[in-house]
Amino acid sequence: MNLLRGLVEHSKQYDWILTVSVFLLVAIGLMSLSSLSGVSAFPFFWRQLLWAGIGIVVFVSASFVDFRLFRTQSAAVFLFYLISVILLAAILLLGVRVRGIKAWFQFAGVAVQPVELAKLALVILLAKFFSKRHIEIYRIRHLVVSGLYVLVPTLLVLAQPDLGSAIVLIAVWITVVLFSGMKVRHFFSLLLIGVAVACVAWFAVLLPYQKARITSFLDPYRDPKGAGYQMIQSMIAVGSGQTLGKGLGYGSQSHLHFLPEPETDFVFAAYAEEWGYVGTLILLGLYFMVLWRIVRIGMRARDNFSRLYTLGFSALLFAQTFIHIGMNMAVMPITGITLPFVSYGGSSLVMSLIGVGIVQNIKINARREIE
Repeated sequence: MNLLRGLVEHSKQYDWILTVSVFLLVAIGLMSLSSLSGVSAFPFFWRQLLWAGIGIVVFVSASFVDFRLFRTQSAAVFLFYLISVILLAAILLLGVRVRGIKAWFQFAGVAVQPVELAKLALVILLAKFFSKRHIEIYRIRHLVVSGLYVLVPTLLVLAQPDLGSAIVLIAVWITVVLFSGMKVRHFFSLLLIGVAVACVAWFAVLLPYQKARITSFLDPYRDPKGAGYQMIQSMIAVGSGQTLGKGLGYGSQSHLHFLPEPETDFVFAAYAEEWGYVGTLILLGLYFMVLWRIVRIGMRARDNFSRLYTLGFSALLFAQTFIHIGMNMAVMPITGITLPFVSYGGSSLVMSLIGVGIVQNIKINARREIE
């Protein structure tokens, strides 16, 4: 009884606008997967419902863990990062290859994607690294060291190869570095490094079919039955939703198997077809609300770690959302990345909810410090 009372009192300190917005996104994802339950024999909905339950538990648990431990326990933060890097390296040897990408461990029928752990670990590590060096951030060596921190997991992710996640990792790094007080000339150094990494990835890492998927967005009708097929079907799905959509369970592109992977990489297109323009605006509004509340909590915090963590985590969510929706609407190349809180995938959902739980703890402890 005392435990329940303590939990209720703790939850009263949450940012409930953020919490409700996140849970509504999860609910939208579950509804979309429920609609797709007749498309595939695989139980996407029931698996995701189980992951959502686990995610809520870890969300609440993360909100109880005092985030100030990350500021003081450097060894623990680095160990967390190191474990994620080791898992990324191990997956190249022991992982399961799916759709040409070796990005998952398979345990008793459950697939686990270590890159989701690496994303959160990198956000925490960079926030910790720059919060301790904000006074002397002008020194170029800090930029180099932080660049090495992001380079190692990025190269391992590119080796899978998973270009979408690699772009997200780089976006997190650039965001944290920019808001930590970096000089303009250092920013151009960042651009040069980014161009160099992109060139290496293009010539030495990406496979021919992945290059075709990237370039096909410029003219998908050049190869409508090959490289451009996915993008064309996605555009048809989004456009056919019109104002109010076709209704839940009536998306022809996904239910007639024209739209590939509607539960993961193209879940936005499947959702837009069934919910239309109005439903899409609601979805985008929820993402805006989530990002706004996270950044707001960070700006109200009194320490640099909180500010940098919330900015890095919001950059992670924004980059994934922007890339996913962009490739579903044919304005960005297809890189194969999930939509946060909505796409099927336990690793992504659980890690995202842990990240939000840490944000809630930052909000709670910031209020206590003010009081």
